Amino acid sequence: MYGCQQVLLHPNNEIKAVLEFICQQANSLINCGIYYARQLYFKAQKLIGKYDLEAKYKSNKHFKVLYSQSAQQILRSVAESFESFKKLKAAFNRGELADKPRPPSYRKSGGLALVTYPKQALRVKNNSIRIPLGKQVKCWFGIDSFTIPMPSNLEFANLRELRILPRNGYFYAEFVYQRESIKIDLDRNKVLGIDPGLNNWLTCVSNIGKSFIIDGHKLKTQNQWYNKRVGKLKKGKPQGFWSEELAVVTEKRNRQMRDNINKAARFLVNWCLKHRVGTIVFGWNQRNKDGIEIGKKKNQEFVQVPTAKLKERIKQLSEQSGIEFVETEESYTSKSSFLDNDILPTYDAKLQEQYQFSGKRGQRKKGKLHNLGRGGYQTTSGIRIDSDCNGAANILKKVAIQLGLNLAEIGRAVLILPQRYDVFLHLSKSYRKQCEAARFQTAA
Repeated sequence: MYGCQQVLLHPNNEIKAVLEFICQQANSLINCGIYYARQLYFKAQKLIGKYDLEAKYKSNKHFKVLYSQSAQQILRSVAESFESFKKLKAAFNRGELADKPRPPSYRKSGGLALVTYPKQALRVKNNSIRIPLGKQVKCWFGIDSFTIPMPSNLEFANLRELRILPRNGYFYAEFVYQRESIKIDLDRNKVLGIDPGLNNWLTCVSNIGKSFIIDGHKLKTQNQWYNKRVGKLKKGKPQGFWSEELAVVTEKRNRQMRDNINKAARFLVNWCLKHRVGTIVFGWNQRNKDGIEIGKKKNQEFVQVPTAKLKERIKQLSEQSGIEFVETEESYTSKSSFLDNDILPTYDAKLQEQYQFSGKRGQRKKGKLHNLGRGGYQTTSGIRIDSDCNGAANILKKVAIQLGLNLAEIGRAVLILPQRYDVFLHLSKSYRKQCEAARFQTAA
């Protein structure tokens, strides 16, 4: 099992110049590889082989200035991108993709690209990692390597790969390392259903009589600040305008989103481990962002919330922890009444008017709210429950027969008052440490 730790580098001017140089050369080498692969594809209708680019560009100046194994990895990644294009094209021809894929295109000239170093190329000395450069660099500048700090919480023996990642004027070091797998006794019949949203980022309902919500208001606040700042900086500027200040603002917002994702995903998985929940069911509709129509303002708010990345992070942590991750479509889960046992059909534009549901959901009409209030749902018998909890329960109902789930514990009490967690207040480091301690205690 492998993990990845990302560290922001604070290089001096000399090291920063080296980092910029190797990332620029990596970008140029990628474009060289893409050029040859595209010409081969368009003129001969052939795809480049995995090792063909290495033989072609072994004497290229961009290849020589990089460490040989790093340059090889860059060219192999180009070949792999064309192989992925081939598979996507085949899927499109079978009718499995809505948009026709296009061959990989060139990167921006003069840009920066990721550079990867295998462990065998690295050396550690005095808590620093020595990273080699190509022979051509030594001829030109008289240097053959540079160093970056080694994280104190990692052992060099466990390191497998190091990546230099440029992003918005900053440089990050990504350490890929081997981690010990922890076997935890989980119950596959205990399941957690997740309904993603906006104000309620994740609404979670389980069949063990517990429910909770991860609040999303702070994410909206961060995105609103970012949009306001970007709008002010771009006011009166031509289309495509970019500046160093915009890069700083964008990187700050991206860090905030990554932090939110990691906190929420780790908390959710640790919650499952603490309660021995062995299955997670995530409700997700394909193209639910680029196809959504909920008004210009709401569209912007919804699209900028990184729920898709959160879903992938939860899936990754679930697989590492031995939790089964199931993704299912969520059509009609917000309209159908779980307590009334309404039907849960799959979305069909031609038949949607034929479906009748028992309950009703609170919503705005002509600027006023129904007496249910926003976020409320009323069943046929007049029971008022949380609409998002109703949706999460219906997500579990979608796969109950398929997975053999018992949903008898999901009753009125679970759907009325879910526990609410704030990403910034409740998902703090101390709280996550408590969850981590519970995780190891469960494993023992």
